[in-house]
Amino acid sequence: MTGNEYCALHRRAPDEAYDALFECYCDYVHAIVYNKLRSVASREDIEECVCDIFADIFFKYDVNGGFDGDMKGYIGTVAKRRAINAYRSLTARAGHFSGETDDYLESVSSGLDIEADHDKEETRTVLISKINELGEPDSTIILQKYYYDRSSNEIAKLLSMKASAVRMRASRALEKLKKSLAAAGITL
Repeated sequence: MTGNEYCALHRRAPDEAYDALFECYCDYVHAIVYNKLRSVASREDIEECVCDIFADIFFKYDVNGGFDGDMKGYIGTVAKRRAINAYRSLTARAGHFSGETDDYLESVSSGLDIEADHDKEETRTVLISKINELGEPDSTIILQKYYYDRSSNEIAKLLSMKASAVRMRASRALEKLKKSLAAAGITL
């Protein structure tokens, strides 16, 4: 969702804007909050923090600002800052600021980066969607060439085409794909 889309929806129907924002970014925000608070917070604390983040965005986002880019960066920043503040608050209440506790938390940390994994999965989903939008045979050519690492000759036999036609279509399809991904905010 872009800033302009959100602002236009907010002007028409604020409740629908809140619902659309929540639907679009709930998993992303939850991944950020969970990554920051999993060692010190209960599930209810995490969910409360997620709700507070969306309330902050809903009430504090400048709907007259005219930002037309993707809101993901703004939302991610708000989520990280709010989650860090919640972490500090929870650890201060529980008295977790001793050096021993920090060492213990580091030793039991899984090392997984849920936020990065979520971003990669989201990028993969958008990439596959954009490849499928290319249509046939371009989508098949791109998948066979870059995912299955097949040569132009192998793809040509598979699709009953000439190898030179496969190379030309692959080149054109790749340019279309780059433009489509750039419009979605993804660069290769």
